[in-house]
Amino acid sequence: MQFTINGQPQQAEVDIRTSLLDLLREHLSLTGSKKGCDHGQCGACTVLVNGRRINSCLTLAVMHQDDEIVTIEGLGSPDALHPLQDAFVRHDGFQCGYCTPGQICSAVGMLDEVAKGWPSHVSADLNDPLFGDEEIRERMSGNLCRCAAYPNIVDAIREVAANDQREAAE
Repeated sequence: MQFTINGQPQQAEVDIRTSLLDLLREHLSLTGSKKGCDHGQCGACTVLVNGRRINSCLTLAVMHQDDEIVTIEGLGSPDALHPLQDAFVRHDGFQCGYCTPGQICSAVGMLDEVAKGWPSHVSADLNDPLFGDEEIRERMSGNLCRCAAYPNIVDAIREVAANDQREAAE
């Protein structure tokens, strides 16, 4: 099978029952995405598929042959961090770091949803959702952090969202 992962063509021979998470970790050595619960409840395995965030433990690799898959390794590098990676570091949005790759990938997808005007369950106005801490918490509720770094995670996401809104207005 052929995949496009982090902008690079990849080939792998996998059993049709192999999850996308297992393809990434075990076959392609992309270990940034973590296997937390393996039931789609913690979000540690979150990656972006065609720009949308998904739990990679809940989907089969064979379903994504022609899709663009982005993992935490594809968002930035140590020399050129993605704005969310940089904000997580500056706001101490991680402690043990286990959930951080999934948190960041989910936040990237979430900010794209906001930019497209997609409402959440707490959006008061379905046509023009206001973006604030309540929206961030709701939209990130599928990503758990056992260290309870949530206030710092929200701060990091809020900062990047504010920067994105300023840039869009200019």
